[in-house]
Amino acid sequence: MYQRRVERWLRLKADGRQSAADCRAIRAFQREHGLEPATGRAGAATWARMRKLSAAARGTHGCPARSYRIACVDLDHQRTWVQQRGRVVFGPVPMRSGGVRHPTRTGWFRIFWRHRHHWSTLYNSPMPYAQFFSGGQAFHAVRGSIRTVGGSMGCVNLRLADARGLWKALRTGDHVYVWGRRPRR
Repeated sequence: MYQRRVERWLRLKADGRQSAADCRAIRAFQREHGLEPATGRAGAATWARMRKLSAAARGTHGCPARSYRIACVDLDHQRTWVQQRGRVVFGPVPMRSGGVRHPTRTGWFRIFWRHRHHWSTLYNSPMPYAQFFSGGQAFHAVRGSIRTVGGSMGCVNLRLADARGLWKALRTGDHVYVWGRRPRR
């Protein structure tokens, strides 16, 4: 069912029949992207990952391609991802940015401090997987929904699993690029 689509995505001969070369190419893709089991078959999980990567590539137009890692924060679409050399290496994932009273600052920043079990003394609340990039503004996980009307207090809020994934993808000193404007709802 997915064979021809997967072949086309991998720029193989799109004939819908699985050859040994197709199997090797698909298995290599699956291993590179952590898909288990890496069978070399063109299944739903493989096709879903390819679609996600394609969508991310189309959505990276606001984030500049550089040789180094960049955490991209698209305020217009409320999503974030990490890319290197224009290639998405994490995400995109949904997020919540600062609201009208406490906007997330735009521009170029760097991750200057990371603290996995951070506790905000200012707001007396947990900030798991906190990665600070602009003063008190950080990427971090939140409990509950990230889909709220008011927005954050300036931070980039993520679901727990996404914050954990972003933690693994970034290091102190990595660049952050924030652009756009949070939509009013």
